[in-house]
Amino acid sequence: MMHSVENRFIAIVCGAMLVFIAPLLALFLSISSDRIARERLHNIELLMAASAEALGKPIWDFDSDAIKHIARSLINGTDILSVTIRDQSGSILAQMPLGGVLPSTKDRVLILPISYQSVDGMKEVGRIEVRVPTPGLLSQFSKDELAILAILLFAVAIVFAAALVGNRFTVMRPLMRLTAAIEATRRLGSRHRVDWTSDDEMGALAANFNEMQDRLEREETELKNAHERVTDIYNLTPAMLFSLDVDGRLLAVSDYWLLATGYSRDDVVGRDFIDFFDPHWHETYRSHAKTIAVADHAIREVTVPFRKADGEAMTVLIQETKATGESSLSLSVMTDVTALKQAESRNHTQAITDHLTGLLNRQGFEAALDEAITEADQCGMQLGCLFIDLDRFKWINDNFGHAAGDEVLRQTVELIQAALPPGDIMARLGGDEFAILLSDPNAGNLAAEIGERIVTALHEPMAIAGNELFVSASVGIAVYPTHAENASDLLLKADMAMYARKHDGKNGLQVFDAGMLDASRERHEIEQCIEAGLKDDHFEAWLQPIVSLADGQIAGFEALMRLNHPEKGLMAPGKIIGIAEETGMIARIGDQILEKAIRHLAAISELDGTQNTYLAVNFSPLQFELTLPHKLAALLLKHHISPSRIVVEITEAVLMLDNPEVHSVLKQLNEFGCRIALDDFGTGYSSLSYLNRFPVDIVKVDQSFTRSLSSGTADIRRKSRMLIKGIRTISHQMGCTVVAEGIETKEQWQLLRKLGVDCGQGYLFSRPMPVDRMLAMLESDSEAKAASAPSMRA
Repeated sequence: MMHSVENRFIAIVCGAMLVFIAPLLALFLSISSDRIARERLHNIELLMAASAEALGKPIWDFDSDAIKHIARSLINGTDILSVTIRDQSGSILAQMPLGGVLPSTKDRVLILPISYQSVDGMKEVGRIEVRVPTPGLLSQFSKDELAILAILLFAVAIVFAAALVGNRFTVMRPLMRLTAAIEATRRLGSRHRVDWTSDDEMGALAANFNEMQDRLEREETELKNAHERVTDIYNLTPAMLFSLDVDGRLLAVSDYWLLATGYSRDDVVGRDFIDFFDPHWHETYRSHAKTIAVADHAIREVTVPFRKADGEAMTVLIQETKATGESSLSLSVMTDVTALKQAESRNHTQAITDHLTGLLNRQGFEAALDEAITEADQCGMQLGCLFIDLDRFKWINDNFGHAAGDEVLRQTVELIQAALPPGDIMARLGGDEFAILLSDPNAGNLAAEIGERIVTALHEPMAIAGNELFVSASVGIAVYPTHAENASDLLLKADMAMYARKHDGKNGLQVFDAGMLDASRERHEIEQCIEAGLKDDHFEAWLQPIVSLADGQIAGFEALMRLNHPEKGLMAPGKIIGIAEETGMIARIGDQILEKAIRHLAAISELDGTQNTYLAVNFSPLQFELTLPHKLAALLLKHHISPSRIVVEITEAVLMLDNPEVHSVLKQLNEFGCRIALDDFGTGYSSLSYLNRFPVDIVKVDQSFTRSLSSGTADIRRKSRMLIKGIRTISHQMGCTVVAEGIETKEQWQLLRKLGVDCGQGYLFSRPMPVDRMLAMLESDSEAKAASAPSMRA
């Protein structure tokens, strides 16, 4: 069987022979043929010359026999086709062969004249004509020469055959064995070797091929072992591993994947992976995956429900990593996060739910509010937001405990929900604050109607731990989009309306109006001023003298808070105190005022006749902490002030809290030596039991009673005198000193003195002033201790 390599070798050899040997052989034959032809022609010419010389006398003598004899001898010559002898006239004397030969264009005719030497000299007596053939390339060679040429060609053929045989055994046989080994390796998969050894290049090629086969076999064995190890790791890993091809079909799955999903390997390999999701999750899987770049790989994450073999769905987190570049290698892991998602759902529910009432908390309500606003914009509806704050809830918590407060909140929720139509959203925002969200084309009117129902429903008493407790509600209403442009603004406006209701007397509802924004801005400015005042020490303790009404001598001073803002100047203390109590900053203000007031008292005490005066300081309910006695003791020790010179002024609001902690603080202050003053007596509940239950030393009559003494109505003046006299009588019998506030005229002074009031303060004696002015006034009046009230006017 011939092979392409062998065919090319034969073609190369034949080509070499045609290109090199054939031209040389043709040249040799051509040169040899020309030489032989010239030699033969020369021999014929010599033979014709001898015959012409021999024919001269027979032609001259007309000897026809001799002429024919010579013609026969000439025709016997080599390569002579015919001989013709003619006389001078052209007549044929002799012709051989007889009759001549047919003339041919390839034949050549040689003519030689015949002469005879007569007595008259040399005479031409005729001519001899010889026809000879044109010689061929091989026809001119002799048999010996042709035998030599045949031997040469046979030698060339032997060389050509030897080349073919050598190529077959030295080149083609190892190549055929190499080709057979390669083909067997390709078809059978095993590593076949070439059975050939020699010291030439083919032997080296075979040895290198066998060595390559050995190395590849070792590498294949190592690769197979590595693949088996990877497969074992793939299947033994306690994770749902799988691989996808570029078209999203499953290429491989781990044993754990099959165990967790319930499928068999034959059922899943080759299937589209998205077939295991419900159709409405296909787009989520394709487009909502989150891609995270890690090193040279991209991790794609998506969470979708996966349908197991038994039809049950499990929520899985799929993380797929795919090599970057042209490689399509990918590895994915599927994690069952069903329990985690359920826990997340529970945590989310807990995160947006108030655990006490089961309502939404602030976070949940804000999310619901955002969704409701989006729906309202789409449907052209209005939203009404009711912000509810319970009145007196803190008092219930402080007096009946947090368990009772929690029960009040639960019953309040039941009462409010009973007043709500189905579908409205209710939330507890924190503490005793609630919010309600409703949707209606006329949300403002509906919200006002529901708010009235809520206020009315909360009038009913609540049975808590054997007690009937009463709560009321302050309700603020805001409407979207009338009052607000977004969710946070709507809740803020409802909150502002609720605070406006609180300030106007509580227990009712208030719809937001634009004027509340001005109040809110003013409140915010005051809060900023308070914060800046605390930081930059703008708060001052001003003093107002308290005078003995009997002799006009200064008995003490009341410390009054003033905020001297560098830009706004003196700010109204009433608004500052109210906002500071609401924000909790009153305790920090009180600490500064207390320290400065005691320092001022120490400075005043250096003047003659003031060593026995006392200092009255107002305390907010928020200041009554267990550390208050220790703070006060440290300040008094620092400035060398006796505790008996300090009067702690409290209002009925402090006593109404009926807080054990407040009781303990008052008791410690009293035991420390400080006196307790009950401020603004007669304006609140004015329960006489306070004088008995608490260590009160001083009762301060509210300035409204003092002003009523100068009223233009006689009946009011008479009732005021009776009330003040009654307060004086009871207080004296309880061992308390009576101080009247707001004395502005001599008439009021004289009436109060006649009624038996011990001391008083007011503009008649002096306006509140900073300590430097107070010191200057006391120093300029050398008889301050004995001076009358008119001399004390500012």
